[in-house]
Amino acid sequence: MSSALLITGRELKAFVRSPLGYVAAAAALLINGILFMTQALGGTDAKRLSAKVLEQFFYNASGVTMILGVVLSMRLIAHEHESGTLVLLKTSPVRDRDVVIGKFAAVMAVMLVITALTAYMPALIFVNGKVSVGHILVGYLGLALLGAATAAVGLFSSAIAKNQVVAAIISAAIMGTLLLLWLVAKISDPPVTDFINGLAVHHLRQRDFMTGVMRLENVVYYFAVAFFFLLAAIKTLEARRWR
Repeated sequence: MSSALLITGRELKAFVRSPLGYVAAAAALLINGILFMTQALGGTDAKRLSAKVLEQFFYNASGVTMILGVVLSMRLIAHEHESGTLVLLKTSPVRDRDVVIGKFAAVMAVMLVITALTAYMPALIFVNGKVSVGHILVGYLGLALLGAATAAVGLFSSAIAKNQVVAAIISAAIMGTLLLLWLVAKISDPPVTDFINGLAVHHLRQRDFMTGVMRLENVVYYFAVAFFFLLAAIKTLEARRWR
């Protein structure tokens, strides 16, 4: 675990030194702010209920979170390959599991900080309306879980790619597939429809969080997705170590 913490610290310092973290944070906050003002507060129905405004905010923020997860995670291992430092990781006594966990923890820390910086947006709803604090907390939990799943997909993609561009493309392809599975479910017959709908990363899973409803099955789903792709990343690094 100490090795994982060292990797986490190393990655956090890399995010601080690199302009990527600052650019990604600024872009995410800017896009969230524009969408909040134009879609959530403005929109076609300016007199919508406060709960609907909050729901729209989380809907918009979920899309930004997925993009942010891909952008921040695409460099985690692919950058090591490009710079030649992956060889040092392979020959070091650090376990592949610690590398993956450390890098995942670092990107999650950055994503959580950026997500937390959007908290003033839901707070603005209290100026002219009223919403449940529980609704806000559940919505942010949904964003955190979605971010974890996306970051795990990005980390796996970064592990199998030789450069960051390819990693981003693979991440986008996997997340796009998971995102659009609900369309496949629409043309399927029961019980396949329910099964495919359950695999979709956003359509039904995030809707509950957006409306302030926390279901254990949704939490388990995101944990399962994150665990699966983190395990796949570990196995990929292990396979590369023995080549």
